[in-house]
Amino acid sequence: MSEAGPDRQSPEQGRPGATYAEAGVDLAAAEQALGRIKEKVRSTFRPEVIGDVGGFGGLFAFDQDRYREPVLVGSTDGVGTKALIAQSAGRFATIGIDLVAMCVDDLVCHGAEPLFFLDYVAVGRLDPGHIEDLVEGVAEGCRQAGCAIIGGEMAEHPGAMEPGQFDLVGFAVGVAERRRVVTGARLEPGDVLLGLPSPGLRSNGYSLARHVFFEVAGRSLDDPAYPGAHHSLADELLVPSRIYAPAVTALLRSADVRAIAHVTGGGIPSKLGRVLPGNLDAVVRCGTWERPPVFDEIQRLGAVAHDEMARVFNLGLGMIVAVAPGDAFRALDVLRQCGHRAVHVGEVVPGGGQVLLEP
Repeated sequence: MSEAGPDRQSPEQGRPGATYAEAGVDLAAAEQALGRIKEKVRSTFRPEVIGDVGGFGGLFAFDQDRYREPVLVGSTDGVGTKALIAQSAGRFATIGIDLVAMCVDDLVCHGAEPLFFLDYVAVGRLDPGHIEDLVEGVAEGCRQAGCAIIGGEMAEHPGAMEPGQFDLVGFAVGVAERRRVVTGARLEPGDVLLGLPSPGLRSNGYSLARHVFFEVAGRSLDDPAYPGAHHSLADELLVPSRIYAPAVTALLRSADVRAIAHVTGGGIPSKLGRVLPGNLDAVVRCGTWERPPVFDEIQRLGAVAHDEMARVFNLGLGMIVAVAPGDAFRALDVLRQCGHRAVHVGEVVPGGGQVLLEP
């Protein structure tokens, strides 16, 4: 007996054959979505981009004449459970900015200028409007970062994801001059630490934030973000990440930058500790910058310990840059001219590779 059994008809016997749409994948919606995002992608193109949207791979004519020994730097990341906030709120237009920020601000920690970006969007059911919003955010992030979208992928995963669910992943490539690659190896006692403020939670610590706000405190996305706030919790949790790459790239051209740390998951101790040699410590004075109120609200509602807050969140600093002492004032001017309210947050001192957080 055949696997189909005697009571099943073949298409030749008059029964319609199975289709991709019947299985949950809408090819027509995919074509419509591609048509809606083409101009958004083109808006990010740099002169080095070859071809147009829709090829099998992205082409980028790297200008080697700008560098004596170019080193390509790659980075990939996602937006974590911040995507669940966007999904619950039905607001998708800025989450792509977060994606770009997570990738390009890692690149610039090595002194690399972001060149191009690729994204991957997976959804439970492909809605062209949803895809358009997501990609518009990615395009806006790339415009801010000065890098081009040269490729991407949309995937519909019925069965693996529910309608309305999505995941967003990005990959960025940048370039640095080999002799100017930043690693932290040139750090010395007395080097000055400058902090670049970050509004909101950026894209890190959302699992703890969601647990505290929704499970412990029973809050709603429509509630005020914190006592006295004139915006909702959804507004607060979806504040897009600042993109620091252009400002740090400008700084690299005008100051002696010794180390750069992108403060994401793990907080200041983990990320700044990553660039410290074993014979130096970093002293960071937490009272030197304004801590966004959302952190105080999470700590209050969840009775979260100070050490746990510092280990999970950036506490209001998205990037820390170490510069030679004689360049500190010039560096502050450059960063502020680029739109960041940079502040002097600490120094490098002899030690054992530790980050010391002081009040």
